[in-house]
Amino acid sequence: MGFMMSLIKNKLTMVLLIIVAFSFAACDGGKGDYNPADEKVVGETIAELTLPPHVPAPIDPHRAATKQIVNMEVLEHEGEMMDGVTYTYWTFGGSVPGQFIRIREGDEVEFHLKNHPDNKFAHNIDLHAVTGPGGGAASSFTAPGHETVFSFKALNPGLYVYHCATAPVGMHIANGMYGLILVEPKGGLPKVDKEYYVMQGDFYTAGRYGEAGHQPFDMDKALEENPDYVVFNGSVGAIAGDKALTAKVGETVRLYVGNGGPNLVSSFHVIGEIFDEVSVEGGDMINKNVQTTLIPAGGAAMVTFKVEVPGSLHLVDHSIFRAFNKGALGSLVVTGDEDQVIYSGQLEDKVYMAEGGRSLTLPSAKGSNEKLAGSKAERIKMGENVYKNLCQACHQPDAKGMKGVFPPLAKSDYFADDHNKAISAIVHGLSGKITVNGEIYNSAMPAQALSDEEVANVVTYLLNNFGNKGGEVSPDQVKKVRASGSAGNGGH
Repeated sequence: MGFMMSLIKNKLTMVLLIIVAFSFAACDGGKGDYNPADEKVVGETIAELTLPPHVPAPIDPHRAATKQIVNMEVLEHEGEMMDGVTYTYWTFGGSVPGQFIRIREGDEVEFHLKNHPDNKFAHNIDLHAVTGPGGGAASSFTAPGHETVFSFKALNPGLYVYHCATAPVGMHIANGMYGLILVEPKGGLPKVDKEYYVMQGDFYTAGRYGEAGHQPFDMDKALEENPDYVVFNGSVGAIAGDKALTAKVGETVRLYVGNGGPNLVSSFHVIGEIFDEVSVEGGDMINKNVQTTLIPAGGAAMVTFKVEVPGSLHLVDHSIFRAFNKGALGSLVVTGDEDQVIYSGQLEDKVYMAEGGRSLTLPSAKGSNEKLAGSKAERIKMGENVYKNLCQACHQPDAKGMKGVFPPLAKSDYFADDHNKAISAIVHGLSGKITVNGEIYNSAMPAQALSDEEVANVVTYLLNNFGNKGGEVSPDQVKKVRASGSAGNGGH
């Protein structure tokens, strides 16, 4: 009996050892005893660097490890934070974030950091992909008009942040000195159709959000971690409007998302999509079917998803006031055929009457069973309810909007001489640059699910309040604009 028990224990031990060995082999990615430090380097090439939102071409999965020469120049220059607001950025390669670097596990990188002679400050670079003192910062302190060189071996695959680490470190990062370096694993990443580079940063300016003119860095706000701007790719609207990212229905998109900080954690989310896969913190761990992923300051993530239906998908920091009030808002515009099985669009609009009331269908273009305004005064009163329930959250109770984000409806010259512009913005939506009362706005307003009667009511309310010139809009006028697909002319 004792012999049999001993034999069973030995067999169980062998099975457990096999399972453990198999688990370690699986975690090793099937590379066996591969050690990138030992891989022989074959030849050399000048590394391709790209400005955001673009990334260099994927690395040939069959190529050997090579010597990659990276040439990066530091530039201090004035740029536009948003329309009418300028800021002095400190940059790697002239952009915020800095140029995207793409190399392969096992590559040897010879890094040349060049500080432009016209710059005022010394800078260096700390690459989180580097194993060594300061991530290279200890070897790259570079005065204006100088160039420093160091090299490193890419030992760990992943998506890594780089940034300046010259004192005061926080100030250098806050001025835009950060970027991403991708170290592809040996054998490459899975193929996708589109790849983009997006990096969040928080900026601290002497003036409040949207305050016009040149805005210097504010150290007190930075120490309090109270940014005026939280943006993607260095400025408000950098990946929105006519600069939006693009894809086609059926394509798979990979976003390389970083967070330069210097202070805030990002709750990265794409409205209208679910991430099929997230490479958590840019490393080997893959999470699937993710709605929102946390990206720490100084961290990164790779998110991959297939786009199934057309439309504008909005990229946001889901700490949501940052998106709509501080600038962390971008767009991925997807074109192609609709699939109403996946997403139907609005099927109907009903009036809901609480406490035992009944719902009535409101077909916008085919007449309506809803209560109709019997006079201009009644139309204005009903329009006030629509405005308070739907519009004032963005455009504010006084209709003065929010500078740089939501255009004013008070004393608005945008629709003063063409009421159809206001109608079209409501029924068709509005995106891209418009000028209102002498200021440029570049944001997006989605089409609203209102009946012709409701649109007529709210536009008439606006025309007769908030210092506007007066007038009345009829449901028939709304119907014509809805059918035309554009604002048209006239409408007084």
